[in-house]
Amino acid sequence: MFDADIVTSLAKGVAEGDRRALARAITLVESGRADHRDQAQALLARLGTGRQALRVGLSGTPGVGKSTFIEALGLFLTGQGLRVAVLAVDPSSARSGGSILGDKTRMEHLSRDPLAFIRPSPAQSQLGGVARRTREAVALCEAAGFDVVLIETVGVGQSETMVADMSDVFLLLLAPAGGDELQGVKRGIMEIADIVLVNKADGSLKAQATRTCADYAGALRLLRKRPQDPEGYPRAMTLSAIEGAGLPEAWAAVQSLIGWRRDRGLFEATRADQARRWFGDELRAEMMALLTRDPELRARLERLEGDVAAGRMTPAAAARQALAPLEPGSDQT
Repeated sequence: MFDADIVTSLAKGVAEGDRRALARAITLVESGRADHRDQAQALLARLGTGRQALRVGLSGTPGVGKSTFIEALGLFLTGQGLRVAVLAVDPSSARSGGSILGDKTRMEHLSRDPLAFIRPSPAQSQLGGVARRTREAVALCEAAGFDVVLIETVGVGQSETMVADMSDVFLLLLAPAGGDELQGVKRGIMEIADIVLVNKADGSLKAQATRTCADYAGALRLLRKRPQDPEGYPRAMTLSAIEGAGLPEAWAAVQSLIGWRRDRGLFEATRADQARRWFGDELRAEMMALLTRDPELRARLERLEGDVAAGRMTPAAAARQALAPLEPGSDQT
């Protein structure tokens, strides 16, 4: 049942920067219940699209120290008086749908910072580890007055382009490596990375981190220069999340890139393109939901699915037949 009082209460709390209200609002937008979806859409419409935060996407290989880096960067930013929200998308079990959601416990100091907000969310079945409702969670964080939203994604691969479609700048965090390990990083993610950060540049790994950074810098120069990049980007840098070395330089590189794009109108143009893609994604999702809500259409889909599984129909032919009742003038059932 739609509850207007809940929407009103949450909208007021989020607009006032109440972290508890923000957490409840994100839970609402993540829900798959039909009544919750109606409330979530009403909430987002009421909050509007006024304030814009800097959206920073982040991915990295397992064990690279993403949580340590995010906590260090978050504390660095809150130390400058900036409000920071972290949306950490955790991997979900393909069988149970459950997830560990351990990022908040790994960012103990940042989670206690009054200027920070950390929200772990299960990736569920979303490609690239980006929850379908992450975009809406970002919008809620912006409405709550956060200056920077960090979006941590699961894994490294071609599908990480999804986080680039909701970020203003995309960071790829890597560990000191060489040889076959360097080859394991996909070209696709290298092409969307704005800044490659080689972490753990401290102690006995410092020299290796420097060599790895040089290798990546050379690889980035071989990639085609993108029109949205100034001279020197994409770039590779070293840092130590544990010691904090390189963090100010990395953030300065982010600000320099964003400033260059703003000055040339590329920042807003990219945001507009992202909104159009968001609309397309939501339209496709709603069309699938429409097909499954109608009992007759759902039964038709189940029959066609069985025909495909048994080899009686090709997937393409079954898909066309499934959509036939939606075509104008169709009387198929």
